[in-house]
Amino acid sequence: MTRSRLLATTTVTALVGALAAIGSGSAHAADPNVAPGGNFDLSIWQLQEPVGSPGSPTTIPSSRLQGPNGYQDSYFYTDTRDGAMTFWAPEKGVTTPNSHYARSELREMNRDGSAANWSLSGTHRLSATLRVVSVTSNVCVGQIHLGTGGPSTKPLLELYYHSDGDIVLGTENSPSGGQTLHTVGRVPIGKTWSYTIGVSGGNTIDLTVNGSTTHYSIPSSFKPYKQYFKAGSYNQSSSDSTTKGARVAFYGLTVSHR
Repeated sequence: MTRSRLLATTTVTALVGALAAIGSGSAHAADPNVAPGGNFDLSIWQLQEPVGSPGSPTTIPSSRLQGPNGYQDSYFYTDTRDGAMTFWAPEKGVTTPNSHYARSELREMNRDGSAANWSLSGTHRLSATLRVVSVTSNVCVGQIHLGTGGPSTKPLLELYYHSDGDIVLGTENSPSGGQTLHTVGRVPIGKTWSYTIGVSGGNTIDLTVNGSTTHYSIPSSFKPYKQYFKAGSYNQSSSDSTTKGARVAFYGLTVSHR
């Protein structure tokens, strides 16, 4: 084989591999010309955006997110280059009363439009394929959050991506607060990766990052309370800038309960 043919073959092989990596985790090939609801099942999600009145961010119900002509804007949109469902959270934006950080993030819902709110018993999984396009400091890309009956608004866990490439799991010590951090992987900025966060048997947090699985005990103080999943771009830094922040692109997002 000539050197020119070898280079051409290598280039094509690398391109096919890159496209396969980007597309992995999607239920089907993403259409870059439709809203996120045309590529993803958003019937079980509600969107929160970093706009609205102080302390009361705008929420978009699942009924408006669904379908190829569903909701999208500058904070939540389909990337026309590769079909990714993209979330943008600037450092300056409207936040919830219990957070200093803006977010463009999905909150799990039931298909009847009510808020998801499940017990820790059974097996519950949130799986995603994604890449962090840009981030100032770090960004939370997935959560299991405390639902009804809890004494606070703390999450059971948060999965963070840091600007240096570290992937860090934060597990809450109790519903009252206190988070323990665990470095669970490292991926360069802009590179596609995957995670599954979940719970099983009411006792164990199960985390898989790029095929590597670790387990963590659930504090007994969480067990009386309900939970729900969140995913997107929950930026973890704030300033007066509307151009700095965290942009996260998702290529796959699925939830299972049994």
